[in-house]
Amino acid sequence: MFKKILFALASAGLFSSFPSANAAAFSENFSTTPFASGWNVFGETSLFQWDSTNQNLKVTWDSSRPNSYFYRPLGTILAKDDNFSLAFDVTLSDITIGVDTNKPYTFQIAIGFLNIGQATNSGFIRGSGFEAPNLVEFNYFPDSGFGTTVSTPVISTNNGYAGGGFTVGLELTPNDLFHVEMHYFSSNQTLKTIMTKNGASFGPVEDTVLGASFSDFRVDAVGVASYSDAGQDPDFGGSILAHGVVDNIAVTIPEAPIGSLAGGVSSGSRAVQFQSRTNWAYILERTMDFQTWTNVSPSISGSGMDLILQDTNGAPENAFYRVRATR
Repeated sequence: MFKKILFALASAGLFSSFPSANAAAFSENFSTTPFASGWNVFGETSLFQWDSTNQNLKVTWDSSRPNSYFYRPLGTILAKDDNFSLAFDVTLSDITIGVDTNKPYTFQIAIGFLNIGQATNSGFIRGSGFEAPNLVEFNYFPDSGFGTTVSTPVISTNNGYAGGGFTVGLELTPNDLFHVEMHYFSSNQTLKTIMTKNGASFGPVEDTVLGASFSDFRVDAVGVASYSDAGQDPDFGGSILAHGVVDNIAVTIPEAPIGSLAGGVSSGSRAVQFQSRTNWAYILERTMDFQTWTNVSPSISGSGMDLILQDTNGAPENAFYRVRATR
């Protein structure tokens, strides 16, 4: 029997809560407002417009503007030992590079996974090449002398780049429908990308392979990114202005790190029981005011089975609890 209802809040990293453990996939076809299903905009809101008539997302990629994102939190944190995928449709109406005469070369449009806490930080500079950690994304670079390029970079927490994933000669021609599927496999630490153009095979796209020296990544959101072109080498600076639509976004991710959460009394102590996952560590925390949280259990590694965390410190009746999960 429960002595009282325990307030249980699962959290990890930058997130205050996780969805239920069965929320391992979601999709967005823009038939209704995406903001009702967890999508957000950071930065220049005018760059992302929901088109209720055509049921898609109108996007402007403008590198003269600050970093801006149309994004949805995943409710978990992905790393290199997870399997996950992303699919989407993109159609460009126009795309121009060198719109800044001081930055005449190419620059990218981007869609993919990111660490939203870091990506919204002022120190996140995509153009420098070494100040934008924790990305798994699709990039397209129009031609500025070296060929049109599709790139699928995986960037680690310490700004290391995975090998491959750089295909020259693939052009995202305006007014054509491109479908992109990105599948990351933890077994061989490889990101595979498949593309079609107006329903026909397009590519192939080179795989991105995490090498032995690649550390790890932490991504917790999916989104469309319009990056600022600041921070580039002035001798090779590029800029871009593009317009298009994104549609039919589909994400598959591992189940949330905390499932089937319940609270009660075990052996005379307050306790929570939940389904754990491997590669995560768990701590029970207690609060009296929702301002200050105190660890009341040791850190226990997940096993993929049920875990019980107990507060053996004689908690008062008005205590509340949460389970913190970290990679």
